[in-house]
Amino acid sequence: MPSNAIRSWLTIALIAAVMFSLYRANPNPSKTRELTTLELYQAINAGKIVEPVTRHLDREEGETYLTGEIETDDLDSKGDPVKERYIVRLIPGENERLMDDLLNLNVKVNIVEHRSALSPFVTQTLFFVGMLGLLYWFMYRKMGGEGGPFGFGKSKAKILNVKADAKKVTFSDVAGIDEAREEVQEIVEFLKEPAAFKKLGGRIPKGVLLVGPPGTGKTLLAKAIAGEANVPFFAMSGSDFEEMFVGVGASRMRDMFAEAKKRAPCIVFIDEIDSIGMKRTGAGAMGGSHAYEQTLNTMLVEMDGFDANEGVIVIAATNRPDTLDAALLRPGRFDRQVVVELPTLKGRTEILELHGRKIKFAEGTDLTQIARGTPGFSGADLANLLNEAALLAVRKKLDAVDMATLEEARDKVLWGRERKSAGYSQKERETTAWHEAGHALLQLLVKNADPLHKVTIIPRGRALGATMSLPEKDVLNRTKSYFLDQMIVCCGGRIAEQIFTGDLSTGAAQDIAQATEIARNMVCRFGMGEKFGFQAFAEQSRWSAEALPPALSEQTCREIDAEVSRLVDNAYAKAEKLIKKNLDKLELIAKTLIEKETMDGAEVRALVNIEVNKKAGDEAI
Repeated sequence: MPSNAIRSWLTIALIAAVMFSLYRANPNPSKTRELTTLELYQAINAGKIVEPVTRHLDREEGETYLTGEIETDDLDSKGDPVKERYIVRLIPGENERLMDDLLNLNVKVNIVEHRSALSPFVTQTLFFVGMLGLLYWFMYRKMGGEGGPFGFGKSKAKILNVKADAKKVTFSDVAGIDEAREEVQEIVEFLKEPAAFKKLGGRIPKGVLLVGPPGTGKTLLAKAIAGEANVPFFAMSGSDFEEMFVGVGASRMRDMFAEAKKRAPCIVFIDEIDSIGMKRTGAGAMGGSHAYEQTLNTMLVEMDGFDANEGVIVIAATNRPDTLDAALLRPGRFDRQVVVELPTLKGRTEILELHGRKIKFAEGTDLTQIARGTPGFSGADLANLLNEAALLAVRKKLDAVDMATLEEARDKVLWGRERKSAGYSQKERETTAWHEAGHALLQLLVKNADPLHKVTIIPRGRALGATMSLPEKDVLNRTKSYFLDQMIVCCGGRIAEQIFTGDLSTGAAQDIAQATEIARNMVCRFGMGEKFGFQAFAEQSRWSAEALPPALSEQTCREIDAEVSRLVDNAYAKAEKLIKKNLDKLELIAKTLIEKETMDGAEVRALVNIEVNKKAGDEAI
């Protein structure tokens, strides 16, 4: 438990102990009933006195009294008499014989002597003051402080002191993003030697925006900058600024920058900044603004407003830069955008070697081969792949992770885990075999599709079977020929299945959706349709209505649908023609799949003796 939390609970315990002592010191609390001597005798005769009775002697006040409990005529939920505390004051000349009578009646009496007891008024007053103090501490110290009641306005930023952190992240822990690492290097140099920049009149960027797909290492890069520069590091997520009350985000933003300025030079890192930095549309209720706009406005002022903000460098990360407000991206705020892309072959190899330091590999394990088979993987995906491989090796009771385990882990990450226990009939196995054989055959016949990697009829993920393909190299740009051939491959499963069963099933649902999506993207995004050519038709967004084309007319929508239908129908016709021309090869693949269940690409090519005629291309470095 953190030291602040321990101190907080100790404070609460101390206040509670003092209040309990004051409560016990009060001989006449509000629930105590004062009895006369006659009433006490009547209670004793009726057997309602709960022994023992306590005799109090207060020497400083010169007062003597008896206290104890008496049974009332009321009953509790269990049917027992309800007990009530009482007090009887011993007054000289009136009831001095009361003590002797109690002893004669064999009533047990305890004697307590008070030397410095507080008066009831004083103890009750102190008890009330203590309650107010405890309430104040909860409201304004524990849950509020300078940020207001309940602490909603206080910043939730985690402050990492990298100087004292033995496990701090440095650039040696970052791999696969060399260009991005080099671009932020000068920020580290400025934080180390700011005088060298100021001497020549240079100004370091106030903000750096890290842009890239999820899992590429944006947060890791920000931690490495702080680790290399040895400066305090404030970390928050964009969603941490917002609560149910309007204005909380702006208050937290001001509080965070106030704390950062006290520790300058330092780094403020805001992850997922698109949650508070979206474009301002002015479309709030009654012409007002959204709560996140108030937070954004505060951030704009704090980064580049009237007050100086020297030594505080803001680093933000997002995978949706197109949604950010233009005022946030202008020079003086986020001066620089650093693109953190998916790693290339060289980068993937470096990442695998970095994360593989803690893993024991078998002899002959080649991480470069795994890197070649994982195009499109992010750094987080590769780390997950190695972790899955280590877990698989443990389940297999292996001494080290071998190549077969690595490849199995890759297939699991890409397409899901095999479900060998899933029971389905022989007829379903045969139908699945013909379906996957149709995909595999067309994957070999078309020229521009990715090479066939593996085909299986063992259920994997949510699919009953899978035909897997992997590109031979990093692909940065796709062509129209590739999309057309990819749609042909999508149609192969349904056609082969129909040839075998003479019926249609739901097994091609994902293939249909994929082919339709490819065709629609070709027409609406990539300008590859014959009808429209060099035009784009973006979908209208209610969140960012700025700088978008007008809504499409009904005629244009109908023509887009017709063009998409034409592309899919043409692909289906070509796929049907190719399969009917190679029915013998289709049947051979299907029957072999029923027997073996899983075949890799090389086995399928050797089985049907199809020479792969792919277009050559330079390998990405």
